[in-house]
Amino acid sequence: MAFVDELKVHIKAGKGGAGVVRWRHEKFKEFGGPAGGDGGKGGDVYLLGVGDINLLSKYSFNPKFEAEDGQTGSGNSKEGKNGKDLELRLPVGSLIKKLETDKEIEILKKGERVLLLRGGFGGLGNEHFKSGRNVAPKESTPGKKGETGNFLIELRLIADAGLIGLPNAGKSSLLNILTNAKSKVGEYHFTTLEPNLGNLYGFVLADIPGLIEGASVGKGLGHKFLRHITRVKVLFHLLSMESKNPEEDYKIVRQELLRYDKALGEKKEIIILSKSDLSLAKEVENFKKKFGKKSKVLSVSILDDDSVRKLSDEITAILRRAV
Repeated sequence: MAFVDELKVHIKAGKGGAGVVRWRHEKFKEFGGPAGGDGGKGGDVYLLGVGDINLLSKYSFNPKFEAEDGQTGSGNSKEGKNGKDLELRLPVGSLIKKLETDKEIEILKKGERVLLLRGGFGGLGNEHFKSGRNVAPKESTPGKKGETGNFLIELRLIADAGLIGLPNAGKSSLLNILTNAKSKVGEYHFTTLEPNLGNLYGFVLADIPGLIEGASVGKGLGHKFLRHITRVKVLFHLLSMESKNPEEDYKIVRQELLRYDKALGEKKEIIILSKSDLSLAKEVENFKKKFGKKSKVLSVSILDDDSVRKLSDEITAILRRAV
């Protein structure tokens, strides 16, 4: 099932049940008076935050949701049953915007429950219209319609850190070895077609699909996933020492981040030189000295267990201070 992080849906709260015209039946009385019951209230719509980031994929096949309508009233002044509320489960990190009003709601915690739409009130039965002048009312009212709307749901992952960089910078491989995640790895562009998450000693790392020049204006695949790094605390920017020009790679990614959202430029950034086994130690040290003034620079070779352990400890220490 393809990963979906943006979905348009139509959501409708339940309609109130109708009130009714009914008459009381009593022994030895020709006319017992009005006894029409009110209609039940329509169901409300609630949003509930859950941990499943693939939920939007499941909803994409049928993006319409309706709470239950209230039932019609009945005789003997009996109210109709209220409609069941609809609880729409959304991945934590979801932002839902009503397209008719641009009103937005964010779901940021697991178990968070928010009222989205109110169900309609039930109609009144004829018993409500009895008066001294009108002892046999034949009036009743229909139920009110529930609130409704078209919504855009955007998932923005909530992670402690994001792994960013050009395609094939080694993000998926690093996430896999640090967290035992199972990201797809391959020697071609855009191996990662969706964000992947991993857990490093309680900290959540997100592998964001590779950015390319022009991603912020729709080129490649990375633009689709830039939203997922807006909430992370730390950016780990991977630069492959296999590249002919790591400095230019760095500039490309930084430019795309700033074009998408200037606030991304203010996030704490750590540079990680990946595939450092492919370069001379002197080249790695020269690069660290050059970029050390802009950002902390680390290095790793996933083929070297000691190098991986050292990086794991360094990343964990950084996150403990930042989160």
